[in-house]
Amino acid sequence: MITQKMKYALKALMVLADAKAEGIAAMRIEEIARRSDTPKRFLEHILLELRNAGVIASIRGRAGGYTLIKEPEAVQLSQMLRLIDGPIAPLPCLSRSAYQRCEDCSDEATCRLRRAFSEVFWSYLVIIDSLTLADLIAQPAVVAQVIASPEPA
Repeated sequence: MITQKMKYALKALMVLADAKAEGIAAMRIEEIARRSDTPKRFLEHILLELRNAGVIASIRGRAGGYTLIKEPEAVQLSQMLRLIDGPIAPLPCLSRSAYQRCEDCSDEATCRLRRAFSEVFWSYLVIIDSLTLADLIAQPAVVAQVIASPEPA
């Protein structure tokens, strides 16, 4: 499950991608917040993280604001998930970026929990690694439906 912070980040990135496509050089944080329906106080921290990661840039001055500097096709969802939410593996022993041996596991090679979650996680990674910001902006209705849909029972 992605966090609310991640939803806000994706919504802001979609707004900035749309602005770039419309020829808008930079967008003020207030406008990003309005268009993405995101509280400004959360957006400030998120935009700082995205700027520090080189995904967006801030432009100073009267016509300043934020702009997407990477092409939407180059912004992988998996990278954004890791940037905003941290490791995405369901178990620490499956993480690519933050591997840790499970304290209660005597042998990873024969661990049935690791094996079961590994299959699910690797399938998830294949999908999430293939998705980009361009995919999200190409199908906004689908994304809105996924974000708004209730959790399965």
